[in-house]
Amino acid sequence: MADTPLNYEIMVEDAMRGVAREALREVASRGLPGSHQIYIGFKTDAPGVEIPDHLRAQYPEEITIVLEHQFWDLSVDETGFSIGLAFGGKREHLQVPFAALTSFVDPSVDFGLQFAKAGKGETRADGGAQPKIGKGEGAQPKIGKGEAVAGGDGAGEKVVSLDKFRK
Repeated sequence: MADTPLNYEIMVEDAMRGVAREALREVASRGLPGSHQIYIGFKTDAPGVEIPDHLRAQYPEEITIVLEHQFWDLSVDETGFSIGLAFGGKREHLQVPFAALTSFVDPSVDFGLQFAKAGKGETRADGGAQPKIGKGEGAQPKIGKGEAVAGGDGAGEKVVSLDKFRK
């Protein structure tokens, strides 16, 4: 048996995805408490992601969704979650594996997780990306290129910046 080092980066990433999973389980069972709002960024081209074709065409690489006022049918299992959201007033259903997450932010409590995208020379042995964890000061993720806001009827939606969590 070869002497293989422990891959702590994978362990940390799995633990961080577990935090997102547990938070979403709480929201699915009890609702979103108080002023909490959750911004979830994910790769739209990742294996297992199921989104409407028009969203995939508009956001071919990454999108950020917002859980705040209007979402429904949130279901969470060990590998991912499914949710109903409104995009431009139209109700849509999404299926997202936790492996596709790029960020998980709740600015109402100044908490964020960033799963860095792997670039040339930054890929782990398993092909994944190195994770980052952060607690920003008043983190306000900005919806930028390749991202969108969903989860509301268009009125009162907030746009926040994830740039603080990106390197």
